[in-house]
Amino acid sequence: MTDRPRIAHVGVAVSDLDSALAFYRDVLGLVPHAREAADGAEIASLPFGDAEVELLTSADPATPIGKFLARRGPGIHHICYRVPDLDAAVAACRAAGYRLVDEVPRKGAGGRRIAFIHPSATAGILLELSE
Repeated sequence: MTDRPRIAHVGVAVSDLDSALAFYRDVLGLVPHAREAADGAEIASLPFGDAEVELLTSADPATPIGKFLARRGPGIHHICYRVPDLDAAVAACRAAGYRLVDEVPRKGAGGRRIAFIHPSATAGILLELSE
C-alpha cells in the first residue's frame, strides 16, 4: 500500500450486467473477477492496471443502485479512492464539514472497509473512500 491516495475503482451502474460485460470481454479482452454482492448490488469488477471498473446492477429498486438506475439510468455512479488511513480520512472529512453518507466506515465489496462522501460535498460526484 502506498502512503498516497490513488484511484481504486470507478463504479458504473448498468441495467444489464451481462450485456455491459460484453464490451469489456469482446472489445477489450478483459476477464471480470468473480461476481460479488454488496449493498444489494451485483458487482462485476474488471482490472484496468492498478485500478478497476466495477459494473453494478440491482433488480431491487429500493437499493442504492436500483434508485440510481430509476432516477438517472445507466452511467457513472461513483469514484473510489483508496487511502492509507480510512479512519483519518473520514475524521478529516468530518472536521472540514463534508457531508458523509457513512459516518462510520463499514464493510464493502471485497471485504474492504469503506465510507461514502455525499455528492453535495464533492462537486456532484459520489466519492467512496476505501482502505
